[in-house]
Amino acid sequence: MTSLTLGINTSQVEVTNIDRFGFWLLVEDKEYFLPYEDFPWFRNATIDQISNVQLLHGNHLHWPTLDVDLCLDSLSKPEAFPMIYN
Repeated sequence: MTSLTLGINTSQVEVTNIDRFGFWLLVEDKEYFLPYEDFPWFRNATIDQISNVQLLHGNHLHWPTLDVDLCLDSLSKPEAFPMIYN
């Protein structure tokens, strides 16, 4: 028996793991770690809220239920985007 060829991957962004320190996000073929220390908006979020992420325009991450928006450049070049949380 032979298997059919798999279809194209329709998910451009996926949360691959969540732990007490942060979570891993796979965007297309690159994985990012978002520690809660640097991204405090996610610290008290539920798994469903963190997993509900969309990739818009190829470089904009949006979590609609949390009202959080991040550009991919802020994850790949964090030194260029100093974040201050008060």
